[in-house]
Amino acid sequence: VQLQASGGGLVQAGGSLRLSCAASGRTFSSYAMGWFRQAPGKELEFVAAVSWSGGSTYYADSVKGRFTISRDNAKNTVYLQMNSLKPEDTAVYYCVADTAYGEHGVRPTPDYWGQGTQVTVSS
Repeated sequence: VQLQASGGGLVQAGGSLRLSCAASGRTFSSYAMGWFRQAPGKELEFVAAVSWSGGSTYYADSVKGRFTISRDNAKNTVYLQMNSLKPEDTAVYYCVADTAYGEHGVRPTPDYWGQGTQVTVSS
């Protein structure tokens, strides 16, 4: 499956952005979907995941209550709505697809990765 993320940009603290990730290739609904991020000089960090049907979601504590992940299987797209953004949310955000979904969402090393999209939050 190929993943194409979009929607990143520059926003002021407290603002909102919505990331999108369009998938092509094999059946989209066969994959759990998620987002990871990597800030400059820091390790890759899990952000959020959604199950195959969209009925289950899982979030990192750092974004819980501010970010919402959703998917539209008819459009082969997963979204990450980011509200109340903070400067520490600045990172490159990566969309992922995984054949597995468990108690903590997708695995730490999902099957497929898209290219990143930059999110910059100014203070």
